[in-house]
Amino acid sequence: MFARVVTDILATLRDYYRQPPVRARMLEFLGADEAGDFAAEYITADTTDAAERTPLLPWELAVQLEAGRDICRSLADRDSLIAHLDIEYVNFDFPAEAYLDPVRAFALQEPLEAAVKRVLGHYGIEALHVLSGRGHHFIWRIHRASRLFARLADAGRSTQLNDSLLVRRRDGLDTPSITCAFAGLGLLMEFVARLIIDLSARETAIPVAMTAVEVGPSGCGREMVSIDLSEYADPLPMRTIRIPYSGYLKPWQQPYAVGQANLPRIGPIIFVTLDVADLGHGIAAMRDPRLAADLARDSSALIPDQTIGTEQLLHHYLGSELHKFHNHFHASHHDDPRRWAETYDHTPLDNLPAGAREALRHPNDLLLRPVGMKRVTEALLGRDWHPRHIAGLIRSKFERDYNWGNEWKDYSPALRADYYTRIFAGEHTSVETEAAEIRETAGPPGPSRRATSPIEALEA
Repeated sequence: MFARVVTDILATLRDYYRQPPVRARMLEFLGADEAGDFAAEYITADTTDAAERTPLLPWELAVQLEAGRDICRSLADRDSLIAHLDIEYVNFDFPAEAYLDPVRAFALQEPLEAAVKRVLGHYGIEALHVLSGRGHHFIWRIHRASRLFARLADAGRSTQLNDSLLVRRRDGLDTPSITCAFAGLGLLMEFVARLIIDLSARETAIPVAMTAVEVGPSGCGREMVSIDLSEYADPLPMRTIRIPYSGYLKPWQQPYAVGQANLPRIGPIIFVTLDVADLGHGIAAMRDPRLAADLARDSSALIPDQTIGTEQLLHHYLGSELHKFHNHFHASHHDDPRRWAETYDHTPLDNLPAGAREALRHPNDLLLRPVGMKRVTEALLGRDWHPRHIAGLIRSKFERDYNWGNEWKDYSPALRADYYTRIFAGEHTSVETEAAEIRETAGPPGPSRRATSPIEALEA
C-alpha cells in the first residue's frame, strides 16, 4: 500500500509541475535571469527515500521536476545574503498532527504570524511569505554590495572559528566575507525571534521556543511552536530552503514517524506563497495541486531586496541587551582541543542534574538533541560557567568518537555547539525596550485580512 501511495503522489506532482506558472514561480525564487543564469548556487531534488542530498546545478531543475521531486535551493546566493525566518508546529508524540489537521496547527500559530508581521512591518521589511506543510516561512534578501552586508560581516566576525567547513562554497567567491555576514545575520535573527516571542507571549496557547525542544504534555501530546533558526547553527554552504510551489515529501520520507496508515489521508502538499491569498485559501491550495497551480498564475516568488529595512533592524539590535549578551558570549573562547584532556575532560558530572549528566555521558544521541544541550547549559550556568566554555565542553563531546557515523560529515560541531548554547544561555535576555516600542508605534492589531476562515476555505 505504501508503494502505491508513493507512486500516486509522484505522478500527481509530475503532472502539476508541467504547468508553466508553477515553473515560472520556481525560476523566480532561484533568481533566474534572461541570460539563463541563476543566483542560487545549487538545488537539491529529494525523493521519498530521504537519502543524502546531492547538490545539483540549477539548470537541472526541469529534469528533476519530470521525476516529481521535492525541490530546494541553496541559502548560498551569488548576489545576496538571504534572510530566512521559519516558524513551524511540532508535536513530539503525534508527528502527523499538522498534516492531518492543518487548520488547527495554523490556528495555533496565528499569534506568532501576527507578531512576525508586526516586527517586520515596524522596520519596513516586506518579506516573501510562504506556507509550508507545518508552518510559515518569511524570506528576504540583502545585497552583497550594500553597506548593510559589510556591517553584518563586522557583527559576525567575532563568532568565527578556525573551521574549514564554514567557508566551502561552490563558486569559491569572497568566502570570508559571506561567512561572517551569515553569522552576523544569525545574531540578528535571534533578536527578531526574541521580539516575536515577547510580542506573542500573552496570546499563544502552546509553548513557543527558538528551536524544537521537548515540552510537557498537553491534551494533544507534547506540542509546541518552534521558531527554527537552526540553519544558522550550520555552515552556510550546507543549508537549503524549499522552493515555493514545490511538492513537500517530508511525510513520505518519515513514514514510520508519521504513520504509514496516515499517508493516504494526508495527500499531496505544496509550498505556496501568500502574497495574493489569505491564510484560508493558502491552506486549501497547499493541499490541492490544482488550486496551487491557479495561485501560481497570480503570485510572485521573487525574493524581495529589503536591505534598507534590515539596516534599521540591525541598528536596534546593536543597541540592545541581546547584543551585549552576544558580545559577552564571544569574548571568551573554547579551550584549545589539545588541552581538553586537562580541562573539559575533568568536568565533574556526579553533582549535575540527571538530564545534564546523562547527556554528557551519552552524547549520541542525548547531547545531540536540543533538549540535551539546553539541560547542560542551564546546569553549568548555575555553576557559574562562562557560556562559551559550556559550548566548548559540548563541542569536545561532539568531536570525540561516539559512533557518530556521518553525522558531522558536512557540519561543524563547534558552530553547532556555539549556536545552541548561545540561544539557551541568552533566552532570558530582555528585549522589552524594543518590543515596547513596536507595540506603541504599531498600535493594536488591525482586523484580519482573511476573506474566509481556514475551515470555510477547505469546505468550499
